[in-house]
Amino acid sequence: MSPILIGRGTLLKCGIFEVSRFRKKEHQLWIITPWRFVYQPVVFAISNIARCQRHHSKTRGFTYQTMSSQVIEKTDSDAASKDMQELHVSTSYESAMQALSSLITRQKRGERGPVGGKYGKLERMDMYLKILDLEDPIAGLKIIHVAGTKGKGSTCTFCEAILRECGFKTGLFMSPHLMDVRERFRICGLDISEDKFLLYFWDCWNQLKEGITSDIPMPPLFQFLTILAFKIFVLEKVDVAIIEVGLGGKNDSTNVIKEPVVCGITSLGMDHTEALGNTLGQIASHKAGIFKPQIPAFTVPQASEAMDVLQERAHELEVPLQVVAPLNSVNLEGFTLSLSGDHQFINAGLAISLCKCWLQRTGNWDKLFQNMDKWESYLPDVFLRGLSTAYLPGRAQVVHDSFLQSYISPEVGENTCGDLIFYLDGAHSPESMEVCAKWFCDAIKIRKQSQSISSTLDLQIRKEIWANGYSHQGRGTFEDINKVSKQILLFNCMDVRDPEILLPRLVSSCASTGTYFSKAIFVPSMSSYNKVISGATINPSNMLSRDLSWQFKLQSLWEKIVHGIEVDPLLDQGIMDNINNLPPPEFLYEDASHCSIPDAHLACSTVIPSLPLAIKWLRDCVQEKPSLKIEVLVTGSLHLVGDVLKLLRR
Repeated sequence: MSPILIGRGTLLKCGIFEVSRFRKKEHQLWIITPWRFVYQPVVFAISNIARCQRHHSKTRGFTYQTMSSQVIEKTDSDAASKDMQELHVSTSYESAMQALSSLITRQKRGERGPVGGKYGKLERMDMYLKILDLEDPIAGLKIIHVAGTKGKGSTCTFCEAILRECGFKTGLFMSPHLMDVRERFRICGLDISEDKFLLYFWDCWNQLKEGITSDIPMPPLFQFLTILAFKIFVLEKVDVAIIEVGLGGKNDSTNVIKEPVVCGITSLGMDHTEALGNTLGQIASHKAGIFKPQIPAFTVPQASEAMDVLQERAHELEVPLQVVAPLNSVNLEGFTLSLSGDHQFINAGLAISLCKCWLQRTGNWDKLFQNMDKWESYLPDVFLRGLSTAYLPGRAQVVHDSFLQSYISPEVGENTCGDLIFYLDGAHSPESMEVCAKWFCDAIKIRKQSQSISSTLDLQIRKEIWANGYSHQGRGTFEDINKVSKQILLFNCMDVRDPEILLPRLVSSCASTGTYFSKAIFVPSMSSYNKVISGATINPSNMLSRDLSWQFKLQSLWEKIVHGIEVDPLLDQGIMDNINNLPPPEFLYEDASHCSIPDAHLACSTVIPSLPLAIKWLRDCVQEKPSLKIEVLVTGSLHLVGDVLKLLRR
């Protein structure tokens, strides 16, 4: 796994500076807790964070692990502890969400929001940091800065888990969130608690409100969240801050970071073309904007058009840029990557290099790994544990609907339902859609192989392998094994995306492995781009009166892909005039091979006017058919994935 060196021709030796708060891990604490709604248990290995308490919530028979929604963490700062004791946070969490919503300057993605004042974005960011007295403290943060098109979140998550396992107090800033805005701010691997979020949020909000002028208005949403992340990490005194770029790089709000310890560029592709340009070269130019003079940087193999731009920029700034090969599964020594999909070996390889360089440049590599020069041959145990326990929801995640598991038929006094399994991945670019399709098909194949093995061995307790590298000990019966499986697509995407590229990529990628969707369901998301809501909130307002023209357009495109026939996108809209007039269960039971368009009726797809209604309809269908196993791929939008998770959690 020898790196390709770019720049001066030789790799610059990483300059050393200390992390004075380095604490060697005193113990290993492994906690294994299943989320009952996840078909495979979500396994967390939490090291050196005894100060974090775990909390379980139960609603309507549904048990889930709240990463840190109700966790109160002990701060290392005496001053912060005193503030928390003395400050009475009287403002509700919902009020904070309303305040955040007021910072949204555009109605939907792709629009340019009007921001007043005479200064540019990064100039304003510097001024906001000055108002909050964060300029010098940010310079003291030891930052890993990561940009890219695909895999930013996974790479950052791997980095956080590895360095946490090494004994450091970690801070991770990511976007977007799926269910609650606090997901964007992780301390020691856990979402920041509600109490701490409110403390830091209102402190930041009030200081900015006092300091704004006509030339320096309140920051838009993402700028505010970025500033808030810096404030949280400074006051929490994290040893390392892993910062994911929001959009692009050069002009991104996170690019106020002047001197990170190391930078990373993940795989590049065609996304956000309205803002970054419509060529890989233009997109790469934006991403390379996070490079800083002589600061080491790492990237993964890229298309030549993108790599040329990265190389040129690295040469200009004398950046020692290394191209990192994907992680070889042999190096895992029996461990499994916690995030599913072959593409995660690319992200894991990048994360390993970023973490090693961070440890070297902060003077901690020799402290942790004395006499370990040949690290390329094998990985330290702490690296392996980090790679095998990192957790990122909504990306290649499998969820078994626990609502049906708890259902008892009044007629027979036992559970007689079929199975309803959700495969969730927020893919929304052409490249990520192909990756999503491969993961989904592989997961289906593994399940079928697992069932085949179980049927021949006649085991009561069998092991079913699922996404994210975790396994589930479940009770298997021949009735389960003999259930008829059908693959259903539940889809929506933002109208700034191009479904004429996304949907064909998805269909063709699945078909190439012999996987075909029986039916497709198109729904609007519950979440709206112009409002921030809490994770506990389901916003039903106007759900059934929304304009569904976009969903009917998606349906028309789907029918064209399946049948090769142009269909009026509003042809089937009449059936939605009455929300109770949903497709009969037989619609779901039929195979795709039986689909046709007799009498101008769309037989392979449907539009359902709200997501809650779609989930209820799927449950009803499976309850009526005990011999059925419905496997639903939810993709096209992280908003949609987050909304489905919210509904399944209730």
